[in-house]
Amino acid sequence: MHKHIERERAVRRLRRAAGQIRGLERMVEEGKYCIDIINQSLAVKGALSAFESDILENHLKTHVAEQVRRGEKNKVAKEILSIYKVSIGK
Repeated sequence: MHKHIERERAVRRLRRAAGQIRGLERMVEEGKYCIDIINQSLAVKGALSAFESDILENHLKTHVAEQVRRGEKNKVAKEILSIYKVSIGK
C-alpha cells in the first residue's frame, strides 16, 4: 500500500472486523439467538469484503498499472486470475 490514507483505511476496516468477530464470539458463548449470530457473521463477511475491495483497488491502481507500463502483462493476468480463482473456490 503506497499511500498513508489507504493504509489507515485498511487498518480501520480490519479493526472493525476484529471487533465484530469478538462480538460474534461473545454471542456464541452467551448462547444468543441463531439468527442474530448469523446476522453478525454476515456483517463480519461484509467488513472483510470491503477490506478486500479496497486492497484490490489500490493494487490495480498502483502495482498493476506499473506492471503494465513495464510490459509485464502476463504477470498481471496471472495475479488477477489467481485472485479470481481463490474468490470462487477453485
